[in-house]
Amino acid sequence: MFFKELETDRLFLKNISLHDREFILEQFSNNEVNRYLFDAEPIADILGADEIINFYIQSEPRAQHRWILVRKSDGTKIGTCGFHCWNKSKGFCDIGYDLYPDYWGKGYMVEALKAICAFARNDMKVRDINACIFIENDKSIMLAEKLGFTFNGQIKDEIFRDEKYPHKILTLNCTI
Repeated sequence: MFFKELETDRLFLKNISLHDREFILEQFSNNEVNRYLFDAEPIADILGADEIINFYIQSEPRAQHRWILVRKSDGTKIGTCGFHCWNKSKGFCDIGYDLYPDYWGKGYMVEALKAICAFARNDMKVRDINACIFIENDKSIMLAEKLGFTFNGQIKDEIFRDEKYPHKILTLNCTI
């Protein structure tokens, strides 16, 4: 297996699995977690959770991966993070992340993203990681910037729920 489980000071980053069905349902049916996600409506049932999990557990090699953030102190699953659209030949991927609201502002996502960005640089041999962030999601933009992502000048206009949903593209250059 190429994608390995990771560890930080306070977190285990475990590979998503079928055992995470209830957590994925809870996480991605939560309106606050889904507030700035533009690719799908909040899931409504366990079948929606299964679709998400099955997308991420396809046989390797694959262009996407997701980890579950688990607090070491009590084993609580608090969020997810991972990569999409990994283009090995061009050396880039997109990053995505979400955290249950009870854990916002406590530094967990900074810790997790540092670990997976290091994994992308060292193991995936990625040169650039892109974050596509809704322009009004100030906290996520600040998080990305704290990690060294910079606005690359691109605005991507997604259409979601019949409305324009503009996103900034921020990029982390991993070759520095």
